[in-house]
Amino acid sequence: MPHLSSTATGVAQTDVAVGFGVPGFAHPLLAPTEWAELTRPDTPLHWVVLNIDNGPGDRPDPHCLDAAGRLRNAGVRVLGQLDVTYGARGFGELVSDAHRYLDWYLVDGFFLGRCPTERTALPEVARTVTTLRALLRDGSDDGHIVFGHGTHPHPGYADTADQLVTFAGPWSDYRWSQAAEWTADHPPERFCHLVHGMPGGHLDEALRVARWQGASTIYFTDRTDTGPAGDPWESLPGYWDEIVSRVGPGVSE
Repeated sequence: MPHLSSTATGVAQTDVAVGFGVPGFAHPLLAPTEWAELTRPDTPLHWVVLNIDNGPGDRPDPHCLDAAGRLRNAGVRVLGQLDVTYGARGFGELVSDAHRYLDWYLVDGFFLGRCPTERTALPEVARTVTTLRALLRDGSDDGHIVFGHGTHPHPGYADTADQLVTFAGPWSDYRWSQAAEWTADHPPERFCHLVHGMPGGHLDEALRVARWQGASTIYFTDRTDTGPAGDPWESLPGYWDEIVSRVGPGVSE
């Protein structure tokens, strides 16, 4: 996945509340341990993505409803995944999916997967987000919106979402990646990095990369995207307990 070759933010953050953005597990019947683990007290979770079938699915799923309910009862923000397909999906389809997520699972916001990055797509994405926030505002607030770019987009996207995923890819790329210069104009709370294929022995190095580039929401896993499903996020990393202890409450990054 391409990354902009620009100078890193260059200033290590010492007072940033680092936590996890979980990009979604397998179905709760297939990954019951994973979903249960997310409700463990003092796990520093910023949000968890609920993705039933690359979206909300065709009908309510009681197992997903139970998993989402347990997370929300534990004070964890649950986001419904909307597949933007790099701008190919229409406004009506996305809003319809959003309605189903809200009606069936009472989500707290949305993760816009495969979000476009170019400036020309920004007006349509902004239009969609305006509608999503209006739908969410029928609840307690206007929710939380994350753009799943996976790389650095045009800087205008930072004015529309609460957070941008500016890296999603393998550790072999992440360890040499750099942040776009414009990210230095925003606090670390605005950025998220999702890294797969990362051996446990590199946790300290990976946390330094995230800190140096100014991202306070992270998810690191040793899983890869070469399995049968091609999805490295479907299960917990083998070093989950260790990384929770590294970034948990009271731990300064």
